[in-house]
Amino acid sequence: MIGVGVLGAGGRMGRAVCGAVAGAEDLELVAAVDPAAMGEAVEGVVVVATLDAIAGAGCHVAVDFTHPSVVMANARWCLSNGIHLVIGTTGLSDADLDELRQLAAGANVVVAPNFSLGAVLLLRFVAEAAKHLDAAEIIELHHDGKADAPSGTAVATARIIGAARVGTWRAPGGDAAYPGARGTEIDGVRVHAVRLPGLLAHEEVLFGGPGQVLSIRHDTTDRAAFMPGVLLAVRSVMDRPGLTVGLGSLL
Repeated sequence: MIGVGVLGAGGRMGRAVCGAVAGAEDLELVAAVDPAAMGEAVEGVVVVATLDAIAGAGCHVAVDFTHPSVVMANARWCLSNGIHLVIGTTGLSDADLDELRQLAAGANVVVAPNFSLGAVLLLRFVAEAAKHLDAAEIIELHHDGKADAPSGTAVATARIIGAARVGTWRAPGGDAAYPGARGTEIDGVRVHAVRLPGLLAHEEVLFGGPGQVLSIRHDTTDRAAFMPGVLLAVRSVMDRPGLTVGLGSLL
């Protein structure tokens, strides 16, 4: 039985993860941490405010769905205390990933910008498409409670396209009078972030060529889509030394 602690347990993703862990026969929800929900009961576990409370709870793996401003502090604590870590919080920088590689000595880390199977497939499809259609732009759409923009999935998508394409197409800029109209640029790929109530998590990649446009899109309509990937990471992290980035390598 794998003891699991959920960080950010009072949030929408955190509560969904708690439910998925509690419903798995081989996992046990042993701790729930969220200062904003302290004292509440989630899946029969009382939420605590600080990480110190989970030290003696029999927690083998912690799952972090918190906020970019606290995720690295959580990672340092968990890894220094020998607790393996699954990070679903996005907004990590390259410097953060380098630090996680250094920290992942006595305990392991899996970082994934997206835990849905459809998103993993999208990344594989765009890598193939970029070999043949090098003109591409990304539109990502999320709920208005998402803290970071662009999304981690969009950043990963842009980097995959940038590495895979072989052409020389460059995205045109915009009118200097309206800065930001053309989005941001990551590895030569324009990325546009939309934040609105009513959305959950969506991404569309548009490839253009002479006389044609290819659209590859993934829509998440319920957080249940992320749970199989989260549970796969929880079950896998103890056997994957160091840092693993992306769900694709676990499939």
